[in-house]
Amino acid sequence: MFILGINAYHGDASACLLADGQLVAAAEEERFRRVKHWAGFPSESIRYCVRQAGTRLPDVAHIAVNHDGRANVLRKVAYTLLHRPDARLVLERLKNRRKRASVRDQLSRTLGERCEARVHNIEHHLAHLGSAFLVSPFEEAVAVSVDGFGDFASAAWGIGRGASVAIENKVFFPHSLGIFYQSLTQYLGFPNYGDEYKLMGLAPYGEPRYIKEMRRIVRLLGGGAFKLDLRYFRHARERIEYDWDEGAPVVGNLFSDGLSDLLGPARKASEPLEQRHRDIARSAQVMYEEAFFHLLNSLHGRYKLDALCLAGGCAMNSVANGKVYERTPFRRLYVQSAAGDAGGAIGAAMIAHTRLADGKPGSRLLMDHAYWGPSFSNAEIASLLDCRADELRAQGCAVANVPDTDALCVSTARAIADGKVVGWFQGRMEWGPRALGNRSIVCDPRRADMKEILNTKIKRRESFRPFAPSILREEVAQWFETDDDVPFMMQVYRVRTKKRGLIPAVTHVDGSGRLQTVTKEANAIYYGLIKAFREITTVPLLLNTSFNENEPVVCTPSEALECFLRTRMDMLVMGSQVVTRPGG
Repeated sequence: MFILGINAYHGDASACLLADGQLVAAAEEERFRRVKHWAGFPSESIRYCVRQAGTRLPDVAHIAVNHDGRANVLRKVAYTLLHRPDARLVLERLKNRRKRASVRDQLSRTLGERCEARVHNIEHHLAHLGSAFLVSPFEEAVAVSVDGFGDFASAAWGIGRGASVAIENKVFFPHSLGIFYQSLTQYLGFPNYGDEYKLMGLAPYGEPRYIKEMRRIVRLLGGGAFKLDLRYFRHARERIEYDWDEGAPVVGNLFSDGLSDLLGPARKASEPLEQRHRDIARSAQVMYEEAFFHLLNSLHGRYKLDALCLAGGCAMNSVANGKVYERTPFRRLYVQSAAGDAGGAIGAAMIAHTRLADGKPGSRLLMDHAYWGPSFSNAEIASLLDCRADELRAQGCAVANVPDTDALCVSTARAIADGKVVGWFQGRMEWGPRALGNRSIVCDPRRADMKEILNTKIKRRESFRPFAPSILREEVAQWFETDDDVPFMMQVYRVRTKKRGLIPAVTHVDGSGRLQTVTKEANAIYYGLIKAFREITTVPLLLNTSFNENEPVVCTPSEALECFLRTRMDMLVMGSQVVTRPGG
């Protein structure tokens, strides 16, 4: 039985496919469309998933969508009657709801095959909870979802047991930690959808001098809940520009003039960053953490469980995630590789699957790696390089085939140790926003100038943003103060003081690193590369950043080659094929 899960008509559109309860494929639409956070109907992701399963659309029996227009309907009606919002906004929401309701028709038109699958509408936050708990290693855990908004709620929590997870309470519109964080991100001059990671990266450069003001903006309530002082926001009473239709998501300004009155003038994107902006970023991060841990500590006190699963867009706040063990009594943590809205596709599919299986044992799955996207054979890669041979020769590039995996890892590790910037393209593409060793650019973490080299040669991004370390799992305790499994780069931990000077390129200004733990079982060739680097340098980790240049992470060999040729990368390793530049 095939179940198709989709996140549609929202940012980070995505799809996945289950076959008899086992995950076959999962991918985000942006990787195929080449537009960051692409919003709309994920037709290309669906096409890939169906093809990867070796099946056809008519064979798909069930479709699960991470949205249910009937959820919290009484709350919606009451709020609408009380506040009488702009009629245009109501019409837009009804139009979007009609789109979602016609998913079978959309599938039939897009893929050119008849679709008669049963559609399951899964409440947004329940899909988030399912995306975390139902693929986690825990038999019982507290499950928490925190984001902007979905189905009129911004947060939900409950207990996962066995093959089921249920919502026990929620925070409803218009109060939202996600909206708080996104508003402050916009205020600091980062206007694009998904820019919140920039605020998180900027925060360690400041001091929490504005925390009193932040506590006026966010109020903590009993039972772990929170509320916003709505004087500082527009979304509760004004029409906000939203565009989720077939392209890059657009979200209008969420903060009001009241926020500028409280904190000073908002920064324009073109203006330089001042210390005031850094301090506001730090204060916003501290306020988010206060509210986040207020909720988590309340839930631990209520449920008395030591395992925690996190999902929702706010679960991408890896800095806060990395403090869970310090700031709460929880002792085990799982955050899925696509914790945001993209992950709702898997959550919706898993909720539908466990319901159809009536919660029988074995109806869950364990997601201990993120490699669910397209892969390409060595023959396909060699054919591409052969077709582009004249262009490669014109740039002075050399191409070699190194079929022995151990030799490939050793030669690549030597190049990295010599200071080369290497594009590393292997196996199936990662699910979620992080490059985890299959679509990565890898470099020497020992070089203090490597951040500058990367930003000059390839990334061209803000200098305050850190780069991440991929480390052999068995070495974590020697290099980080917290010994934990972090397969998806979703937690930030402090680098041990004595080790920080050895790996300056991946140690952030506050002494932390957003690590990825790598095992041989999950990714043998990437593990082999890091191990070879350790044998050359004694350092068991690499700098790992996403294989892209201000675009979505590359998906195909052609995209990887294009990125290599238009940047100043020194070396490209795709499968067993190695492309080197003169001097590189």
